[in-house]
Amino acid sequence: MRIEAVRGDITQERVDAVVNAANNALRRGAGVCGAIFAAAGSRLDSACAAIGACATGDAVATPGFELPARWIVHTVGPVWHGGDRGEPALLASCYRRSIEVARAERATTIAFPAISTGIFGYPPGAAARIAVATVRDAGGALDVVRLVAFDEPTLQLYRELLEDQSR
Repeated sequence: MRIEAVRGDITQERVDAVVNAANNALRRGAGVCGAIFAAAGSRLDSACAAIGACATGDAVATPGFELPARWIVHTVGPVWHGGDRGEPALLASCYRRSIEVARAERATTIAFPAISTGIFGYPPGAAARIAVATVRDAGGALDVVRLVAFDEPTLQLYRELLEDQSR
């Protein structure tokens, strides 16, 4: 398995599955979620409505519709409350469950955003450490795991963590 860190627009990633930082109701939202819904088209709204909901830390899949990716794996990250309400375990579960769901759809490549670091308020450094450690542990059946950063500081966090763990 190869873990890559790139800066870019997750809706343009040419992978088997992209991960959506979803809300529990699987409705169109802001940030990454809003961008994925806009790029995938209106059929995504119907597909998510048919599923209904997703628990925090879990993941479900829909077709990618108008995205380059065949699948969208929707995962619900935790809202940050200071770290004493199980947030680290829930965030790690998002990455693990997303990989499991992608593998169940026969995906071999997956792209992740920085789950929970936007409006859910998770500290980016702590979230990046969990992301890198969890995909290293859980991503073995995949060929490529791509961590897609929206901004340069997040990209640098990923790159530093990947360099540190490769030594």
